Amino acid sequence: MIHIVTDGSVDMPPGWAEKYQINILPLMVRFGEKVYTSGVDIFPENFYKLVRQTGIIPKTSLPSPAKIADFYRSIAKKGEKILSMHVSSKLSGTFAAVQMAARDVEGEFNVTAFDSCAGSVALGFMCREARIMENAGYNIQAIVDRMESLKKHITVIFTLDTLEFAHLNGRVTAIQSLFGSFLKIKPIVLLKDGLLEMADKVRTRSISIQRVLETVEKRIGNRPVHIAVVHASDPAAADDLVRQVKQRFSCREVIITELSIPVAANLGPGTIGIVAYPDYVRE
Repeated sequence: MIHIVTDGSVDMPPGWAEKYQINILPLMVRFGEKVYTSGVDIFPENFYKLVRQTGIIPKTSLPSPAKIADFYRSIAKKGEKILSMHVSSKLSGTFAAVQMAARDVEGEFNVTAFDSCAGSVALGFMCREARIMENAGYNIQAIVDRMESLKKHITVIFTLDTLEFAHLNGRVTAIQSLFGSFLKIKPIVLLKDGLLEMADKVRTRSISIQRVLETVEKRIGNRPVHIAVVHASDPAAADDLVRQVKQRFSCREVIITELSIPVAANLGPGTIGIVAYPDYVRE
């Protein structure tokens, strides 16, 4: 068996982690001097409450290579294989820490570290595909080859409701130059080559969501598609976007999930978007 590991930036529907045997390395969120561990002592419901109560824009904090190595030891036995797939190395230092941990445990486990060049549900989709392939008898190299192909075809696009989080955390290119001048705009950010880049900026929420749909349509066309609608504390908007997605695309599946705390901490409440990839992707 291959142990599949990802990190707390992943988004998945309830039950996926258990069904597909996906191990999630927790990430930390810092509110001033206090540090919380996502999924352990902070969850979406109290995360947003803390943001409102403290007025603090939280920052993410990385696990040390030693903690990652200990995590591997907690899930695997000596000599077993681990496929460790993580948030884009251009957005976080997590992957670099994973690479260091993999070297540290080289004599204990066979760790393959993989940079998803993404995060959120894109990472969740990859982990699911990896497990399905492993169950079908594919080896790690074949799985990695498939993931390399998949990450080139995944569309990740969000519209932000506020500039504050992205401005202070510096996770979206070009946001800093807008802050203070266009506080009421709704930026649209697109994942490109492992980075979140501002693709457009509009004045209203409804227009920004239509631009998100248009961008996905240009990239996917009329091909059958796997789609996830993701949101940060805005389930009503997510439900409405799901309705529009089902009307507009040839969907193999549509899932809905809330943004993980480490991602929401960088993009802010009210963020909503789509993660999509064609049903059959091969290079």
